[in-house]
Amino acid sequence: MSSDEVRHKEIASLVYELIREIRDPEKPETLEELDVIYEHGVVVEKSFGSSFFLIQIEFKPTVPHCSLATLIGLCLRTKLELEFPYPFKLDIEIQAGAHLNRDEINKQINDKERIAAALENPSLRTLVDNCIQSEERLCH
Repeated sequence: MSSDEVRHKEIASLVYELIREIRDPEKPETLEELDVIYEHGVVVEKSFGSSFFLIQIEFKPTVPHCSLATLIGLCLRTKLELEFPYPFKLDIEIQAGAHLNRDEINKQINDKERIAAALENPSLRTLVDNCIQSEERLCH
C-alpha cells in the first residue's frame, strides 16, 4: 500500500469518527446505529498536495421514501465543515437504489447555494445543530 493510500485510509477513518455519532433527526439512535452511514461508505479519493482532500460519503436512508434524507445530508456536511481539521471538498450521495428521489436529493445536498439558504433558516439550523451535537456536549 502506498503512503497516499495509507493517508487516505487514515483520513477516511477520521471522517467516519466525526460523523458516526450524528443523531437521526426523528429517532434517538445515531446514523451509525441505524446503518444509515457505514465505514466503507466514506472514501478519500485523492489529495491535492498534502492537505487538501476530496471526500466522498455514501449513506443509505432507512426507507426508500425517507423525507429527511436531505436533512441527513445537511447534517453530514455541517458536521465536517465545523470539525474536520483539513481543507476538503465533499461529495455526499445516497446509495444507489436506496431512495426514490436519489438524484434530486444528491443534487440538493451538494449545492452550495441551497445549503447556505437552508442554514439561514433558524429552526432548520437548530435541528441540524441538535443532530450533530456530540454526546459529550449533551451531557454537560
